[in-house]
Amino acid sequence: MSSTTVTPPIDADATKKGERIPEACIVVIFGASGDLTKRKLLPALYHLDQSGLLPKDFAVVGVARRDLSATFGPDMQDGIIKGGGVEENDPKLKPFMDRVKYFATEFDNDEGFDKLKAYLADLDTKMNTKGNRLFYLAVAPEFFADITHRLGAHGMTKPEEGKSDWIRVIIEKPFGTDLKSAVELNDAVNAVLSEDQIFRIDHYLGKETVQNILVFRFGNGIFEPIWNRNYIDHVEITAAESIGIEGRGPFYEKAGAARDVLQNHVMEVLSFVAMEPPDSFQADAVRTEKLKVWKAIEGIPVENTARGQYGPGKVDGKDVIGYRQEERVNPESHTETLAAVRLEIENWRWAGVPFYLRAGKRLAKRVTEVTVVFKQPPMHLFKSTNSDGLNEPNVLTMRIQPDEGISLRFGAKIPGPTTNVRPVTMHFSYADAFGKSSANGYERLLLDAMLGDATLFAHRDGVEATWALFTPILEAWAADTNTGFPNYAAGTEGPAEADELLAKDGRSWRKL
Repeated sequence: MSSTTVTPPIDADATKKGERIPEACIVVIFGASGDLTKRKLLPALYHLDQSGLLPKDFAVVGVARRDLSATFGPDMQDGIIKGGGVEENDPKLKPFMDRVKYFATEFDNDEGFDKLKAYLADLDTKMNTKGNRLFYLAVAPEFFADITHRLGAHGMTKPEEGKSDWIRVIIEKPFGTDLKSAVELNDAVNAVLSEDQIFRIDHYLGKETVQNILVFRFGNGIFEPIWNRNYIDHVEITAAESIGIEGRGPFYEKAGAARDVLQNHVMEVLSFVAMEPPDSFQADAVRTEKLKVWKAIEGIPVENTARGQYGPGKVDGKDVIGYRQEERVNPESHTETLAAVRLEIENWRWAGVPFYLRAGKRLAKRVTEVTVVFKQPPMHLFKSTNSDGLNEPNVLTMRIQPDEGISLRFGAKIPGPTTNVRPVTMHFSYADAFGKSSANGYERLLLDAMLGDATLFAHRDGVEATWALFTPILEAWAADTNTGFPNYAAGTEGPAEADELLAKDGRSWRKL
């Protein structure tokens, strides 16, 4: 089946039924001059509009510190066309852009916030948006608490009786840098906003293939009986990138692979793989089961971790520099560009099953996937035959990106007069089954936030639970500068230290 481009990417049936369409509102994006707004947020909102999933009375207001009123609209339109798979002459584009506005203010300027409040109230009157607000903090983490505080101080966080129904705030990652900072940030935003107003976003949860983990597990009857310690040998979750830090030296020096990817994205995927069936797919039920998974991890000893930093090497046949040679990076940096951990979930379903997690940059291939390796059968009936496949376990792989899909490896008899076995793979491809989509994952998250559905967003308890697991590791790493960095060449499978995490259990990583 050939692949085709599908735009819009949202379920058309929902539109026909009149379901999942938010109330009239204004989406206010702080930090709108940044790349995220142009490449992701505006294209996602436009996809929703194409699909009939935005309310008729709707507006977007970009807020940033520079005066970009003359260029903001054309710049955002360019982002929608180039990044959203949209034709320049799309008849819906101009009406959508007519609803995109810009407002300039410093983020610490009280007078500017007063003027913003008045501007939004005036826009409510002109566009009939009824005072409902979705504030999106697409800013550096140091502004999260300050902007939230000023929104509260200037009366923009409480719905006005008779004038508005809801006000919500999306906060980008990273949400804290360790347990202490995460608790402090939670306390700061909870002092202004109730927990049901706060939507801590993790864009991985907007990916169709991550959401499909839950559908795969709980929407099919054949997997649940074997989804446990009796049948599964181990689980690997890999988030590998072939790119480097792409000019983000100052950010990455503070973050590293563990803070940037492992503590949030990968742990979210882990919870979907390991959680118990929730009572429903309401936010509270799903979040409860995710939290149980993280709480069942009693701790990750530092000896069950590994870290690495890439040196010079070759990627796609081209020479690339090492991390320490990247722009605005300390030439003696001890920041990890790869982090890996081995952990166990101490509950009835998973006791004794190791989970291996890794995330890294400048590796051999870009791939994010979950690999479930099943136990071998208790005895081999065909061991006297010439069967290379007998030593290959059954493996289920859920590919999150790229080439999204699911594959299952099993043994099959080779045609012929003798009984020889070889491993074969059954594969499901999203592109072949549903066509290629121009969606970027933010569509679902923005829509859910406007609807007040927090299922795919982080609760403060979950954020603090994952930081509680990773903070001791980060502190131990910071205290030990005897890293031997760089310890893997760019374009390879990663450092030997990561391989040893599995080797001491008699296992090895799935090849990238």
